[in-house]
Amino acid sequence: MIVRPDSPRISTIDARREMRARVLIIEARFYEKISDGLAAGAVAALDGHGASYDRIAVPGALEIPQVLAQAASAHLIRSGENVGGKWDGVVALGCVIRGETSHYDIVCNNANHWLMQLSIEHAVPLGNGILTVDNEAQAMARVNADKGGDAVRACLRLIELQREFEGQVV
Repeated sequence: MIVRPDSPRISTIDARREMRARVLIIEARFYEKISDGLAAGAVAALDGHGASYDRIAVPGALEIPQVLAQAASAHLIRSGENVGGKWDGVVALGCVIRGETSHYDIVCNNANHWLMQLSIEHAVPLGNGILTVDNEAQAMARVNADKGGDAVRACLRLIELQREFEGQVV
């Protein structure tokens, strides 16, 4: 549902509603314990909505936009006129923990910039679950707060909106 400016309701995805959607999860495995927790939350959210998924693992957060670019270039993601794609949206999962050098800033800025650039350029519904934290304790707190599930819910909502904009039944 699209909310009109005069509507008092905020439109969000219904947690009980099933969606016929297929999602690509691209997960950076640099911090395996954190990645496992994010993926568990994402998979639980997808299962809860009746959505199917595929998972691709990459070494780190910088590789996630490269996989998104490859999938979009190969027309594997449904968007706009590309109705034959394999996936309806993408969930990016990973973690970047601040270190002693500027590498943290480079990875955070570039990974997030290129994810947004590609998702906008190719009209890809994207749930961004890449954590950017100062330490492992902060990362685990966010894993326990279901940030993997949050990324899925964002992706599914964007898929829902895309279908509404295209006049499709959700």
